[in-house]
Amino acid sequence: MERKEYYEINLPPYLQHDLDAMKEGKYPYDCLWGELYGSINAAFVDGDITEEQAWYLRENYLNMERGETNR
Repeated sequence: MERKEYYEINLPPYLQHDLDAMKEGKYPYDCLWGELYGSINAAFVDGDITEEQAWYLRENYLNMERGETNR
């Protein structure tokens, strides 16, 4: 799979904050995961990122795959 790091540029501040925290591992993983998951979804619904960007972030930082649901 081709890496698309440019999908990580010019993100909304709240999403960038949560992404940075996940990369740094500042808090318990489950808390970071939930915060980043919510921020990705909010940014997508608000039209701040594309669906492709949202899936790039989910796949690379939340270990999710397309078609998978959060249960």
